[in-house]
Amino acid sequence: MGCHLDGFVAQAAHSIVVSADPNSKVSGKKAETILAAYNAIRAAQRLIKEMGTNTSVTQTIAKVCETFGVNPVEGVLSHKMKKHLIDGNDVILNKETPEQKVEEFEFAPGDVIGLDIYVSSGEGKPKEGDYRTTVYKRELDTQYNLKIKSARAFFSEVNKKYPTLPFAIRSFEDSTAAKIGVKECVNHDLLTPYPVLVEKSGEFVAQFKCTIAVLPKSTVILAGDLPLSTERFETDKKVTDEELVNLLQSDLWKKEDKKKAAKKEEEKKQ
Repeated sequence: MGCHLDGFVAQAAHSIVVSADPNSKVSGKKAETILAAYNAIRAAQRLIKEMGTNTSVTQTIAKVCETFGVNPVEGVLSHKMKKHLIDGNDVILNKETPEQKVEEFEFAPGDVIGLDIYVSSGEGKPKEGDYRTTVYKRELDTQYNLKIKSARAFFSEVNKKYPTLPFAIRSFEDSTAAKIGVKECVNHDLLTPYPVLVEKSGEFVAQFKCTIAVLPKSTVILAGDLPLSTERFETDKKVTDEELVNLLQSDLWKKEDKKKAAKKEEEKKQ
């Protein structure tokens, strides 16, 4: 889910397991995939702090997934966001591969990131499925004079209503004209499609996403901080690495107040 207020965006995602009995236990691949994704996002949240790096977040996601015997999904990016921009150039890789690497950067006060974690019980190499794409975003760097009248009308409405943020074609009253317009715009790279990706049959994928901000004195989660009832999930695999355990048990980053710290130290001496 996502929304914006005057161009400032908040996004969130949460994975659930549906069953007839809400109190029933979840085990096997499902449990391991969900728990890995949930622990990975909690660990990542605690690493997004002043002077932390995107590299350390990617490495920790991999470490958590290895613990549960699953894989981070390839091709997933967590972008730094700004007003009217959900996909800034500074990104966190969900999984680093020889084909996909990014430059390291440090988090700083003022950074807002759409932290997106995808975990798969399979290889984590999804492919485009047979489902029809219905979500698109304007490609601002491309210009082209459309030839079809209905396509021009559709694109004009896109520029008016959705100049920078994603949209679904169901948002348009004339669905037929929208479908024609989308095809013409995609053919000339005026729109970027968000295709539906699928994992191999029999495998499971879990996603957790939050919008997180680094403030001058702390890190805060703006959206997507819904807790998970982990006691419902049963697996022999769990986080045992001491560094990871300590990280998951820690609070979100908060800059130490030197005056208060000095006062506490003084009180201890007394």
